[in-house]
Amino acid sequence: MRPKIYLFGDSITEESFGDGGWGSSLAHHFARTVDVVLRGYSGYNTRWAVKVAERVFGAAEGGGGGVNNEEPLVVTVFFGANDACLPNRCSAFQHVPLDEYKRNLRSIVSFLKKRWPTTRILLITPPPIDEDGRLRHPYIENPSNEPERTNEAAGAYAKACVKLAGECGIPVIDLWTKMQQFPDWKNACLRDGLHLTRSGNEIVFEEVVKKLAEEGFSPETLPVDLPLITEIDPRDPLKSFQQ
Repeated sequence: MRPKIYLFGDSITEESFGDGGWGSSLAHHFARTVDVVLRGYSGYNTRWAVKVAERVFGAAEGGGGGVNNEEPLVVTVFFGANDACLPNRCSAFQHVPLDEYKRNLRSIVSFLKKRWPTTRILLITPPPIDEDGRLRHPYIENPSNEPERTNEAAGAYAKACVKLAGECGIPVIDLWTKMQQFPDWKNACLRDGLHLTRSGNEIVFEEVVKKLAEEGFSPETLPVDLPLITEIDPRDPLKSFQQ
C-alpha cells in the first residue's frame, strides 16, 4: 500500500482539494508515491478538533469511523483561524481563548504521537486576516458591522502555534508571517479576508513541500508505486509485474 499524508484542519484544509488548492497540488506532486487524504472540517476550532480526533482517525484498535491504523508519513495540523474569532463579535461561538488553543494543539499533537510514534506532525499557523475583506464578505449576520476577526488576533494565535511547535520539537509553517511578505497580500492571497485565492494556495503548497523535503519526504526519496512505463519491457510487458 502507498504511504499516506493526512491533512487535518478547518475550511482552509477542507477547500484545499478544489481547483488550484494546496491539497490537490500536493496530491499531484506526490502522484505514484503517496496518497494525500483530506480531513478538513469547515468552521472547526481546536476545541472541537480535540473532541472529534478519535472519530476522524479511528479508535486505536481499528474501531470508530475514521482511518485505519496504518502509520502515515505525515499529518498536517492546520487550525487557529476560527479559534481567533473575537469573543465579543458575531462569531464568538467559534472563539477559543489563546491559552486553551495552545493546550488543544498540544493535545492533538500528543494524540497523534501516541497513535503513530514515527509519523511526522507538521503544524501550520492561521493565515493573516484582511479585516476590510471580512466586512465585505460576511458569512453570518453581523449587526455590529465590525470584523469578527482581526489580523492582530490571528498573529497572536500564530505565535502561539510556532511556540508550541518549538516546545514539542516538531516542524511548523508560520503562514501568518510568510503571507504578509508578499506585495498586496490582502488581495493577492485572500479572496474574502480569510480564505485563500489560487496564489494563497500556491504559497501554502510551496511551504508544505519545502518543509516535507526538509523532513526527508519528496517524490525523489519515496518509492514509486508499481513499475514506471520506462521500466516495462515492451517485448514482455507482464514480466515487470512478476518482480
